[in-house]
Amino acid sequence: MQEPHASGRTADAARPTPAADGPLVRAHAEPAADAGTARTAADPVAHDFSTAWLRVFLAVAEAASFTAAAARLGYTQSAVSRQISALEDEVGSPLFDRLPRGVRLTDAGHALLPRARAVLDQVDLARRDLAELRGLARGRVRVGAFATAGAALVPRAIAGFLADHPGVGLTLDEDLTPRLLAAVAADELDVAVVSGPAGHSPDADLHHLLDEVMLVALPRTHPLAGRRRVRLAELAAESWIAGGRRPEQTLLGPYLRPDFVPRIGFVASDWIAKQGLVAAGLGVTLVPALAAGALRADLAVCALDADEVPVRAVHAATHRGVAPSAATAAFLGQLRAAARTLSAELAALA
Repeated sequence: MQEPHASGRTADAARPTPAADGPLVRAHAEPAADAGTARTAADPVAHDFSTAWLRVFLAVAEAASFTAAAARLGYTQSAVSRQISALEDEVGSPLFDRLPRGVRLTDAGHALLPRARAVLDQVDLARRDLAELRGLARGRVRVGAFATAGAALVPRAIAGFLADHPGVGLTLDEDLTPRLLAAVAADELDVAVVSGPAGHSPDADLHHLLDEVMLVALPRTHPLAGRRRVRLAELAAESWIAGGRRPEQTLLGPYLRPDFVPRIGFVASDWIAKQGLVAAGLGVTLVPALAAGALRADLAVCALDADEVPVRAVHAATHRGVAPSAATAAFLGQLRAAARTLSAELAALA
């Protein structure tokens, strides 16, 4: 006796095809056959099962009834029957014995059942993993930054990001801008905070964060220590503490001109060492405004005259042509928010 027809979703009226949910189980590839050539029993057969078919099959197997499975799935009984028939056509043998009351798995059905469960479990896990990545319940973001960006800008962005997304792993590497850009291009970093001109990397998309002014740190006893702003010409005779002997390869490089050729007195790449030398009265040094909050209290700080000193652009770099992950996009948002706050603070400082 046939099971009664149950009304349900009209969209189930058409027979589903594997393309609806994509091929999930493929036993082996089927070689192309010439037209008109009959397939023999020994020929390999390619099985292409949609996950929709497998879910219906599993529901019927667990309920031992087309009608009960249809009620569980929200389908009509006839739609369930058609999908099982389509799956049986693909398998090449019946999966259920149709009984007067309900259905019973055949040997082929028993063989397929654990495989169908395994496939659907893996599909469900994949969907969960993807949903967690989209929702930032998991994931990773690899961040790089030049040294002074690590004084305030990057830590604020990281703190805000991890407060909102504690399940996402975040790493931070410090390096010089050229090496950071190379790491982004090599897919070793997802985002890097870099400094310099906007067009200096063909492999990176640059997202402007802020424009940074340059300050000068002086000993407390220096004659200019009480000034809020100084001109470069007033510092021409000073002994400078810089990261190298050649001024053009240091922070001083953009400011070189006929009336300002600085004399490098001491070389120090570390900010703590630079500050110690200045505090001891051994020279002056340039200080990016991003690092001003981390300066020693026994130093005097003056802003360089904005009319003669160019600002330094700070950008977030991502790989050109590569769509950022959800985690990277969220971190970029935190960088922009931190940059807006810092920009207001730097404007007051300058």
